[in-house]
Amino acid sequence: MIVLGVESSCDETAASIVENGRVVRSSIVASQYELHEEFGGVVPEIASRAHEQHILPVLKDAIDQAGINLSQVDAIAVGHRPGLIGSLLVGLSAAKALSWSLGVPMVGVDHVHAHLYAGILGRELPAFPALGVVISGGHTSLYRMDSEMNLTRLGATIDDAIGEAFDKVGAILGLGHPGGPRIDELAQDPGANDRAFDFPVSRLSKESLDFSYSGIKTSVLYTAKGRPAPPALKGKPPRPKQEVPELTYERKRDIAASFQRAAVKALTVKIGRAFEQEGDFKTLIVGGGVSANTLVRSEMTRIALESNVELIIPEMAHCVDNAAMIAGLGTKLLQSGHTDDFSLSAIPTTAC
Repeated sequence: MIVLGVESSCDETAASIVENGRVVRSSIVASQYELHEEFGGVVPEIASRAHEQHILPVLKDAIDQAGINLSQVDAIAVGHRPGLIGSLLVGLSAAKALSWSLGVPMVGVDHVHAHLYAGILGRELPAFPALGVVISGGHTSLYRMDSEMNLTRLGATIDDAIGEAFDKVGAILGLGHPGGPRIDELAQDPGANDRAFDFPVSRLSKESLDFSYSGIKTSVLYTAKGRPAPPALKGKPPRPKQEVPELTYERKRDIAASFQRAAVKALTVKIGRAFEQEGDFKTLIVGGGVSANTLVRSEMTRIALESNVELIIPEMAHCVDNAAMIAGLGTKLLQSGHTDDFSLSAIPTTAC
């Protein structure tokens, strides 16, 4: 089965041809980093307009790179949730047009769930049950996976996602957008001291599998920029603003390394709790843009070895938003008998 995947949930326009759910024949991704860099984050209106410009060239490149004709496509898979509503609509409209014109079935795919399929591309299915970990700009979630399609959410962020925290810290340090890769690069500097600053590691309640990254972001802000001056008391002169050291390269480097250590520690604490609470996982499956982070990959390797489970983590090209993961999971949904009609909606939130 040859499936054409379409993905446009945020700021990447992507198309891919995947054969039999695992063989990636092509994967094209058009990013918009330069468009959003001056704003320090993704601007929804700019993103959706860029998707409109990119969608047809990206689809054509995916077909050409795969060495097939459109007539050979058996089905269309499209990421229809979650994401920016305007961006989702561009990919969904293209998918519906292709499904109708080619006379082939279409299936909607949950973008977050697809991140957990990204590491399965190009290999045999892993042993289940598995602990699924999605770490991206919009999501930090843990899942019990009884199959690649049967997921139960165990925990999720109650505020900022880990990737969002990386990007906001990158903005605080003046590193530009996206901040995550640049923080990782700074933290790998041989002179970086990841113990220079003791940023908080969120644990929430004793048994909680949820995450919180707003506190560490605020702590970094105060470390880098100083705390705001307290309000003046009636009849008293205003209190001076806290003085902070100059934000030199060395200070930025140590803040980045210390932040990264604490942010990843908060992640591994909850993964450890999930293993303790569930106990029967055979595989650790990690996906999402933050799975490209150097420390994350080394810590996931360590946890898998200590827990005696197999680690599945995507190759770098499939960590970011891509359509290969959409086509791969879409193939499994199609094989199980699931299809969608043209009433399929773009939904900005995830199902579970």
